[in-house]
Amino acid sequence: MDVYGLGQCSLDVIARIPAWPHPDSKCEFRDMVIQGGGPVATALAALSRWGLACHFAGVTGDDDFGGRIAAFLRDEGVDASGLVPRPGHRSQYAFIAVEPGGRRTIFWQRPTGMALAPSELRMEILRGCRVLHTDGLFPEASLAAASEARAAGVLVSVDAGTLREGMLELARTSDCFVASETFARALTGGDDPLGACRMILERGARIAGVTLGARGYAAMFGGRTIVKPACAVVAVDTTGCGDVFHAGLAYGLVRGWEPERCFDLAAWAAAQVATRMGGRAGIPSRQALYDKGFE
Repeated sequence: MDVYGLGQCSLDVIARIPAWPHPDSKCEFRDMVIQGGGPVATALAALSRWGLACHFAGVTGDDDFGGRIAAFLRDEGVDASGLVPRPGHRSQYAFIAVEPGGRRTIFWQRPTGMALAPSELRMEILRGCRVLHTDGLFPEASLAAASEARAAGVLVSVDAGTLREGMLELARTSDCFVASETFARALTGGDDPLGACRMILERGARIAGVTLGARGYAAMFGGRTIVKPACAVVAVDTTGCGDVFHAGLAYGLVRGWEPERCFDLAAWAAAQVATRMGGRAGIPSRQALYDKGFE
């Protein structure tokens, strides 16, 4: 395996609406799609399409949604043997309403089963990978995996979407720690992405970054500071853009690229996702990466 993914997986139902509805009204939707979702699961779907061998560890319920989540991963060529179904529990599920211009609102249900435990991780697979990619959803398992990865010389990549329990401790054992704008605001108390990058670096990460949606991203590494705008596209749906941004970073880490090239791929790939409905339909192909000079 090249990448060991540990974190969220979801079944996503995405549809367009003409405008946000008023209370006690009806709103007709169109162009509905049903896809697998979740930050780490979608990142692995992209990485698998780009030719990397990926293993996913996470939890579902034993409901129909759980079976479909696993099937979507297997259809992408991802090894889903680390996906643990919790008997009698529900899987993560999301309904996503997309407005004109790509803005979306996510209604979601978290999985109801127990968090993945360190004892349920396939550490023998992890030790043979090049990169561990996690969103920190399962704090105990994520910290155990990161510690094992560092001991085995495996790079640790973190998609920090929410400032939850264990995330800052995870930064201390990560190589590449890139946060969402929401995470960065919670960390710094305001709109200071470069300040967030500095705080992440102070905690031990080698590469720090903050994704800023349409504003692009900010990053710090090796004494350098980079602030770049997002790649210009006509946005249809921004679901999954951040997930595929992290896939671009992980791909570059596996390939041994310099950080700036990793971020260039991440920003370009994330922008392509916004041109299609759902978090996976717009993932660029491996041929498209080659054509852009990213192979």
